[in-house]
Amino acid sequence: MATTNVTGDEKQEKLEHLFCAGVLTKGIQNQLILLSALNVFLSITAFLGNSLILVALYKESCLHAPSKLLFRCLATTDLCVGLISEPLNVTFMMSLVNERGDICRFAVPLSILASFILCSVSLLTLTAISVDRLLALLLGLRYRQVVTLKRTYLIVVIFWISTIVNAAVSFWNHLITLWCGYIGIALCLVTSIFSYTKIFLTLRYHQTHVQDNVQEHQSQTSHLNIARYRKAVSSALWLQLTLVVCYLPFGTVDAMTTRLYSISSTSFLVRECTITLVYLNSSLNPILYCWKIREARQAVKATIIELCCSSS
Repeated sequence: MATTNVTGDEKQEKLEHLFCAGVLTKGIQNQLILLSALNVFLSITAFLGNSLILVALYKESCLHAPSKLLFRCLATTDLCVGLISEPLNVTFMMSLVNERGDICRFAVPLSILASFILCSVSLLTLTAISVDRLLALLLGLRYRQVVTLKRTYLIVVIFWISTIVNAAVSFWNHLITLWCGYIGIALCLVTSIFSYTKIFLTLRYHQTHVQDNVQEHQSQTSHLNIARYRKAVSSALWLQLTLVVCYLPFGTVDAMTTRLYSISSTSFLVRECTITLVYLNSSLNPILYCWKIREARQAVKATIIELCCSSS
């Protein structure tokens, strides 16, 4: 079994040379071809599925505009994964199979850069969605005054700019990007866990005390349809859990590889499988939209019917 050992700095500074070394792919060419075919399929489903979701969200008027913007941002990153990241990953793997080192050294940094930016924005957006759902519950009537479309646009722009800048810094010093990524992931997970825990406890409190304190809570909850709110929280939570399930294996494998400062043919193949699982998240999200958000499901059905009628 082929194994390559490097120091931490060499691994980051000459990553394309390490991954493009033919020694890493000996005996796993067939597996890489299968993974490439799967990535092509996932690329198509992610692009088509998220395109339908973006059209559906554009037509949907029932969702609060800032919340809809966050969902549109998430769908956009998923669409870009199918349009950019997965084709680059397929190019990378096929260049290994065909022993095209020149193409491989071009595809590796672009694939890593695109995936880092898009995955980071997805995580930040899902965190913002969890905070948005918490604010909707805690602020009551003041929610629409505090969470405005203009402020949400500003937050989304900050997400994209900060992520792109952090990714660009990696060409100067990869350790800064690495630690910013670790800190960012930790903060996002802590924020999301806190938000959903607070939501759960608050809803449980309302359910327990509403019978005894009807008058006290009436002014606070009359504006809020609890059943509808629960569905919105459920949708956001499913998206969050799906992302964690799809991203956790890659994070674990990547951290172990980095710590051991070595990579073999087997660990390289496992790493590519976990990357494919990350990309699968972008194809699953449109399904979750249609399953958990009734308005999105209806808009997608209407869009498909319109497309079928126009084509016929």
